[in-house]
Amino acid sequence: MGYILTLLPIFGIFLLGFIGQKLLKFDIRSISKMSVYLLSPVLAFQTFYENRLSKDYMYLAIFVVGLCLALLLLCYIISWVRRYDRQDTYSLMLGASFMNNGNYGTPLVLFVFGAAGFHYAVILLVLQQLVMATIGVFIAAKGGGANRSLRATLISVLKIPIIYGALLGILFQLLRVPLSGPISQAVQLVADAAIPTVMIVLGMQLANISLKALEYERLSYALILKLLISPVVAYLFTLILPVDDLVKQIMILVAAMPTAANTTIYALEFGAKPSYVSSTTMVSTVLSLVTLPILLFILV
Repeated sequence: MGYILTLLPIFGIFLLGFIGQKLLKFDIRSISKMSVYLLSPVLAFQTFYENRLSKDYMYLAIFVVGLCLALLLLCYIISWVRRYDRQDTYSLMLGASFMNNGNYGTPLVLFVFGAAGFHYAVILLVLQQLVMATIGVFIAAKGGGANRSLRATLISVLKIPIIYGALLGILFQLLRVPLSGPISQAVQLVADAAIPTVMIVLGMQLANISLKALEYERLSYALILKLLISPVVAYLFTLILPVDDLVKQIMILVAAMPTAANTTIYALEFGAKPSYVSSTTMVSTVLSLVTLPILLFILV
Protein backbone atom coordinates (compact mmCIF):
# COMPACT_ATOMS: atom_id res chain seq x y z
CA MET A 1 0.00 0.00 0.00
CA GLY A 2 2.87 2.35 0.78
CA TYR A 3 4.22 2.04 -2.75
CA ILE A 4 0.84 2.97 -4.22
CA LEU A 5 0.78 6.02 -1.95
CA THR A 6 4.18 6.99 -3.39
CA LEU A 7 2.63 7.10 -6.86
CA LEU A 8 -0.55 8.94 -5.89
CA PRO A 9 1.04 12.44 -5.69
CA ILE A 10 2.50 11.91 -9.16
CA PHE A 11 -0.79 10.76 -10.63
CA GLY A 12 -2.49 13.60 -8.78
CA ILE A 13 -0.36 16.09 -10.72
CA PHE A 14 -1.05 14.21 -13.97
CA LEU A 15 -4.76 14.42 -13.13
CA LEU A 16 -4.50 18.16 -12.55
CA GLY A 17 -3.09 18.63 -16.05
CA PHE A 18 -5.68 16.21 -17.49
CA ILE A 19 -8.65 18.02 -15.93
CA GLY A 20 -7.22 21.44 -16.74
CA GLN A 21 -6.85 20.50 -20.40
CA LYS A 22 -10.35 19.02 -20.61
CA LEU A 23 -11.93 22.14 -19.08
CA LEU A 24 -9.75 25.01 -20.30
CA LYS A 25 -8.24 23.71 -23.56
CA PHE A 26 -4.71 25.06 -23.10
CA ASP A 27 -2.25 25.42 -25.96
CA ILE A 28 -0.13 22.42 -24.94
CA ARG A 29 2.54 23.04 -27.55
CA SER A 30 3.38 26.47 -26.08
CA ILE A 31 3.56 25.16 -22.50
CA SER A 32 5.59 22.16 -23.62
CA LYS A 33 8.02 24.43 -25.50
CA MET A 34 8.44 26.53 -22.37
CA SER A 35 9.35 23.47 -20.31
CA VAL A 36 11.71 22.13 -23.00
CA TYR A 37 13.44 25.38 -23.95
CA LEU A 38 13.42 27.35 -20.69
CA LEU A 39 12.97 25.13 -17.63
CA SER A 40 14.64 21.79 -18.45
CA PRO A 41 17.99 23.30 -19.59
CA VAL A 42 18.29 25.14 -16.26
CA LEU A 43 17.51 21.92 -14.38
CA ALA A 44 20.20 20.12 -16.40
CA PHE A 45 22.67 22.95 -15.75
CA GLN A 46 22.07 22.83 -12.00
CA THR A 47 22.40 19.04 -11.85
CA PHE A 48 25.65 18.85 -13.80
CA TYR A 49 27.09 21.92 -12.04
CA GLU A 50 26.44 20.64 -8.52
CA ASN A 51 27.38 16.95 -8.95
CA ARG A 52 30.94 15.85 -9.59
CA LEU A 53 31.67 14.00 -12.84
CA SER A 54 32.25 10.27 -12.51
CA LYS A 55 32.43 7.07 -14.54
CA ASP A 56 28.75 6.57 -13.78
CA TYR A 57 27.96 9.06 -16.55
CA MET A 58 29.55 6.77 -19.14
CA TYR A 59 27.85 3.69 -17.71
CA LEU A 60 24.46 5.41 -17.80
CA ALA A 61 25.02 6.32 -21.47
CA ILE A 62 25.83 2.70 -22.27
CA PHE A 63 22.68 1.65 -20.43
CA VAL A 64 20.31 4.07 -22.19
CA VAL A 65 21.57 3.25 -25.69
CA GLY A 66 21.87 -0.47 -24.98
CA LEU A 67 18.35 -0.72 -23.53
CA CYS A 68 16.88 1.11 -26.52
CA LEU A 69 18.69 -1.10 -29.04
CA ALA A 70 17.68 -4.28 -27.19
CA LEU A 71 14.00 -3.28 -27.23
CA LEU A 72 14.21 -2.30 -30.91
CA LEU A 73 15.64 -5.74 -31.71
CA LEU A 74 12.81 -7.47 -29.83
CA CYS A 75 10.28 -5.33 -31.71
CA TYR A 76 11.88 -6.30 -35.00
CA ILE A 77 11.75 -10.01 -34.13
CA ILE A 78 8.07 -9.79 -33.17
CA SER A 79 7.28 -7.87 -36.36
CA TRP A 80 9.16 -10.42 -38.49
CA VAL A 81 7.33 -13.35 -36.88
CA ARG A 82 3.93 -11.63 -37.16
CA ARG A 83 4.71 -10.37 -40.69
CA TYR A 84 3.94 -6.72 -39.92
CA ASP A 85 4.39 -4.15 -42.65
CA ARG A 86 6.82 -1.25 -42.33
CA GLN A 87 4.38 1.15 -40.66
CA ASP A 88 3.26 -1.44 -38.12
CA THR A 89 6.86 -2.39 -37.37
CA TYR A 90 8.17 1.12 -36.79
CA SER A 91 5.11 2.26 -34.83
CA LEU A 92 5.58 -0.78 -32.55
CA MET A 93 9.19 0.32 -32.07
CA LEU A 94 8.06 3.84 -31.15
CA GLY A 95 5.53 2.53 -28.65
CA ALA A 96 7.78 -0.02 -26.95
CA SER A 97 11.35 1.28 -27.01
CA PHE A 98 11.34 4.75 -25.45
CA MET A 99 10.72 5.37 -21.75
CA ASN A 100 9.04 8.37 -20.18
CA ASN A 101 11.73 9.34 -17.69
CA GLY A 102 11.10 13.06 -18.18
CA ASN A 103 7.48 13.61 -17.21
CA TYR A 104 7.28 10.49 -15.05
CA GLY A 105 10.56 8.72 -14.23
CA THR A 106 12.51 11.71 -12.91
CA PRO A 107 9.82 12.87 -10.45
CA LEU A 108 9.24 9.26 -9.33
CA VAL A 109 12.97 8.81 -8.60
CA LEU A 110 12.84 12.06 -6.60
CA PHE A 111 9.88 10.80 -4.57
CA VAL A 112 11.41 7.35 -3.95
CA PHE A 113 15.14 8.04 -3.59
CA GLY A 114 15.25 11.74 -2.78
CA ALA A 115 18.10 14.06 -3.74
CA ALA A 116 20.60 11.18 -3.62
CA GLY A 117 19.11 9.63 -6.72
CA PHE A 118 17.62 12.69 -8.39
CA HIS A 119 20.75 13.85 -10.20
CA TYR A 120 21.16 10.39 -11.75
CA ALA A 121 17.58 10.64 -13.01
CA VAL A 122 18.33 14.01 -14.62
CA ILE A 123 21.43 12.56 -16.30
CA LEU A 124 19.24 9.77 -17.68
CA LEU A 125 16.75 12.41 -18.81
CA VAL A 126 19.42 14.24 -20.86
CA LEU A 127 20.69 10.99 -22.38
CA GLN A 128 17.16 9.86 -23.23
CA GLN A 129 16.49 13.18 -24.97
CA LEU A 130 19.52 12.51 -27.17
CA VAL A 131 18.31 9.00 -28.01
CA MET A 132 14.79 10.24 -28.76
CA ALA A 133 16.06 13.02 -31.02
CA THR A 134 18.22 10.64 -33.07
CA ILE A 135 17.00 7.05 -33.03
CA GLY A 136 13.41 8.07 -32.21
CA VAL A 137 13.21 10.61 -35.05
CA PHE A 138 14.76 8.13 -37.49
CA ILE A 139 12.22 5.43 -36.61
CA ALA A 140 9.27 7.83 -36.81
CA ALA A 141 10.46 9.07 -40.20
CA LYS A 142 10.89 5.54 -41.53
CA GLY A 143 7.50 4.51 -40.17
CA GLY A 144 5.79 7.45 -41.80
CA GLY A 145 7.56 7.10 -45.11
CA ALA A 146 9.49 10.36 -44.74
CA ASN A 147 12.97 10.60 -46.21
CA ARG A 148 14.82 12.40 -43.42
CA SER A 149 18.49 13.00 -44.11
CA LEU A 150 21.32 12.47 -41.65
CA ARG A 151 21.97 16.23 -41.72
CA ALA A 152 18.36 17.00 -40.76
CA THR A 153 18.55 14.49 -37.91
CA LEU A 154 21.78 16.04 -36.60
CA ILE A 155 20.23 19.51 -36.79
CA SER A 156 17.30 18.29 -34.68
CA VAL A 157 19.76 17.03 -32.06
CA LEU A 158 21.61 20.35 -32.01
CA LYS A 159 18.32 22.16 -31.33
CA ILE A 160 17.81 20.40 -27.99
CA PRO A 161 18.63 23.06 -25.37
CA ILE A 162 18.83 20.62 -22.45
CA ILE A 163 22.12 19.37 -23.91
CA TYR A 164 23.64 22.86 -23.79
CA GLY A 165 22.42 23.31 -20.22
CA ALA A 166 24.19 20.10 -19.23
CA LEU A 167 27.40 21.03 -21.09
CA LEU A 168 27.41 24.49 -19.52
CA GLY A 169 26.95 22.96 -16.08
CA ILE A 170 29.91 20.63 -16.67
CA LEU A 171 32.04 23.52 -17.93
CA PHE A 172 31.21 25.69 -14.92
CA GLN A 173 32.01 22.79 -12.61
CA LEU A 174 35.37 22.06 -14.25
CA LEU A 175 36.35 25.75 -14.27
CA ARG A 176 35.02 26.14 -10.71
CA VAL A 177 32.95 29.15 -11.70
CA PRO A 178 31.13 30.40 -8.58
CA LEU A 179 27.48 31.43 -8.77
CA SER A 180 26.54 34.44 -6.66
CA GLY A 181 23.58 34.42 -4.29
CA PRO A 182 20.93 36.02 -6.57
CA ILE A 183 22.00 33.98 -9.62
CA SER A 184 22.05 30.77 -7.61
CA GLN A 185 18.58 31.52 -6.24
CA ALA A 186 17.24 32.23 -9.73
CA VAL A 187 18.67 28.96 -11.05
CA GLN A 188 17.17 27.10 -8.10
CA LEU A 189 13.71 28.61 -8.63
CA VAL A 190 13.60 27.77 -12.34
CA ALA A 191 15.01 24.26 -11.79
CA ASP A 192 12.41 23.59 -9.09
CA ALA A 193 9.64 24.59 -11.52
CA ALA A 194 10.79 22.16 -14.25
CA ILE A 195 9.60 18.86 -12.80
CA PRO A 196 6.02 19.83 -11.80
CA THR A 197 5.59 21.63 -15.14
CA VAL A 198 6.54 18.62 -17.29
CA MET A 199 4.26 16.44 -15.14
CA ILE A 200 1.30 18.75 -15.75
CA VAL A 201 2.14 18.79 -19.48
CA LEU A 202 1.95 14.98 -19.57
CA GLY A 203 -1.52 15.13 -17.99
CA MET A 204 -2.55 17.62 -20.68
CA GLN A 205 -1.16 15.41 -23.44
CA LEU A 206 -3.05 12.39 -22.09
CA ALA A 207 -6.27 14.42 -22.16
CA ASN A 208 -5.93 14.82 -25.93
CA ILE A 209 -5.28 11.14 -26.69
CA SER A 210 -8.05 9.14 -28.33
CA LEU A 211 -8.47 5.42 -27.61
CA LYS A 212 -10.76 4.68 -30.56
CA ALA A 213 -10.15 1.57 -32.68
CA LEU A 214 -7.44 0.07 -30.49
CA GLU A 215 -5.09 -2.40 -32.18
CA TYR A 216 -5.21 -4.90 -29.35
CA GLU A 217 -2.59 -7.35 -30.58
CA ARG A 218 0.16 -4.83 -31.27
CA LEU A 219 -0.84 -2.80 -28.23
CA SER A 220 -0.39 -5.86 -26.02
CA TYR A 221 3.07 -6.51 -27.48
CA ALA A 222 4.12 -2.91 -26.78
CA LEU A 223 2.78 -3.04 -23.21
CA ILE A 224 4.52 -6.33 -22.43
CA LEU A 225 7.82 -5.07 -23.83
CA LYS A 226 7.63 -1.66 -22.16
CA LEU A 227 6.29 -2.54 -18.71
CA LEU A 228 7.58 -6.10 -18.18
CA ILE A 229 10.48 -6.98 -20.49
CA SER A 230 12.25 -3.61 -20.33
CA PRO A 231 13.00 -3.73 -16.55
CA VAL A 232 14.25 -7.31 -16.99
CA VAL A 233 16.65 -6.15 -19.72
CA ALA A 234 17.71 -3.29 -17.43
CA TYR A 235 18.40 -5.79 -14.64
CA LEU A 236 20.71 -7.71 -17.02
CA PHE A 237 22.61 -4.48 -17.65
CA THR A 238 23.05 -3.99 -13.90
CA LEU A 239 24.83 -7.33 -13.76
CA ILE A 240 27.59 -6.16 -16.11
CA LEU A 241 27.87 -2.42 -15.40
CA PRO A 242 30.03 -1.54 -12.34
CA VAL A 243 27.68 0.96 -10.68
CA ASP A 244 26.52 1.10 -7.07
CA ASP A 245 23.24 -0.37 -5.84
CA LEU A 246 21.38 2.95 -5.86
CA VAL A 247 22.17 3.53 -9.54
CA LYS A 248 21.16 -0.05 -10.36
CA GLN A 249 17.79 0.46 -8.69
CA ILE A 250 17.24 3.71 -10.60
CA MET A 251 18.18 2.06 -13.91
CA ILE A 252 15.63 -0.72 -13.42
CA LEU A 253 12.93 1.67 -12.20
CA VAL A 254 13.40 4.10 -15.09
CA ALA A 255 13.35 1.21 -17.60
CA ALA A 256 9.88 0.27 -16.32
CA MET A 257 8.42 3.67 -17.16
CA PRO A 258 5.53 3.80 -19.65
CA THR A 259 5.89 4.94 -23.24
CA ALA A 260 7.44 8.39 -23.67
CA ALA A 261 4.93 11.14 -24.48
CA ASN A 262 7.26 12.55 -27.17
CA THR A 263 6.69 9.44 -29.29
CA THR A 264 3.17 10.69 -30.01
CA ILE A 265 4.55 14.03 -31.20
CA TYR A 266 7.01 12.29 -33.55
CA ALA A 267 4.34 9.90 -34.81
CA LEU A 268 2.05 12.83 -35.60
CA GLU A 269 4.80 14.77 -37.34
CA PHE A 270 5.82 11.91 -39.63
CA GLY A 271 2.52 10.03 -39.94
CA ALA A 272 3.77 6.89 -38.19
CA LYS A 273 0.36 5.60 -37.03
CA PRO A 274 -0.12 8.28 -34.34
CA SER A 275 -3.39 6.77 -33.04
CA TYR A 276 -1.59 3.52 -32.19
CA VAL A 277 1.42 5.24 -30.64
CA SER A 278 -0.75 7.58 -28.55
CA SER A 279 -2.80 4.64 -27.30
CA THR A 280 0.38 2.93 -26.04
CA THR A 281 1.26 6.11 -24.15
CA MET A 282 -2.15 6.33 -22.51
CA VAL A 283 -2.66 2.65 -21.65
CA SER A 284 0.92 2.07 -20.46
CA THR A 285 0.71 5.14 -18.20
CA VAL A 286 -2.52 3.89 -16.61
CA LEU A 287 -1.23 0.32 -16.22
CA SER A 288 1.97 1.59 -14.60
CA LEU A 289 -0.15 2.35 -11.54
CA VAL A 290 -0.28 -1.45 -11.15
CA THR A 291 3.15 -2.50 -12.38
CA LEU A 292 5.29 0.13 -10.65
CA PRO A 293 4.16 -0.57 -7.05
CA ILE A 294 5.05 -4.23 -7.64
CA LEU A 295 8.47 -3.27 -8.97
CA LEU A 296 9.05 -0.83 -6.11
CA PHE A 297 8.19 -3.58 -3.62
CA ILE A 298 10.87 -5.77 -5.22
CA LEU A 299 13.50 -3.04 -5.54
CA VAL A 300 13.24 -0.99 -2.35
